Amino acid sequence: MRTMLEGKRVSRISVRGFAVASATAVTTVGAVVGVASGQEQGSVAHTEAAAADTTIADIPAGQQAQVQTASLTHQADEASTQADAAALKSAQEAARKAAAQDAQDKKDAADKKAKAEEDAKKREKEKEEASRSATRDASTFTAKASYSIAETQAIARQMLPADQFQCFSNIVDHESGWNYRATNASSGAYGLVQALPGTKMASAGSDWRTNPATQIKWGLNYMNSRYNSPCGAWGFWQKNHWY
Repeated sequence: MRTMLEGKRVSRISVRGFAVASATAVTTVGAVVGVASGQEQGSVAHTEAAAADTTIADIPAGQQAQVQTASLTHQADEASTQADAAALKSAQEAARKAAAQDAQDKKDAADKKAKAEEDAKKREKEKEEASRSATRDASTFTAKASYSIAETQAIARQMLPADQFQCFSNIVDHESGWNYRATNASSGAYGLVQALPGTKMASAGSDWRTNPATQIKWGLNYMNSRYNSPCGAWGFWQKNHWY
């Protein structure tokens, strides 16, 4: 009988070579060993100790495939666990990089928006400054003894930015009808824009009483400083009928 068993055994490959480290694999080996030796199965610790010193050659040929399968299954489980851990680590790193990139993209977008708003404000400011500057100064006009309405309006067109002339004209139409000598008998307001008192226009030139260019210069400065532009002044005038 012993001769027959030895003929059926394989070479003495250590069970450790199959990495029978899991409880399932070790228990299986121990159980087989117990059966093969005619002993009853003991505790898990006893089984593990028996399995540790057992070789495939000590196990009946009919049970060797089971032992090898348990060992390989355990190795596959360990490999799977390691692969899962590696995949988890990779996913976490990818998520971290994605979050960092998202934060950077948001910052870049915010910076871009802030710059665009700053540029828009700058352009608007430049536009306002250009609007507030007369295209031609009053001193460049040759003084005359008198001016018609058409001549006065022509001077205003040359002194005012194109997009502000109509608003300025609307106010002057209501205030003086383009009469640069217009005087309000009750208040003392004087000139095209009805400065009150008229002497205020002396800041624009000593000839404020007789030169419409001087009056236009003062009126433009007043509207710019108080309402930001002639159109701003006209908007206020429409609501209040004064400015």
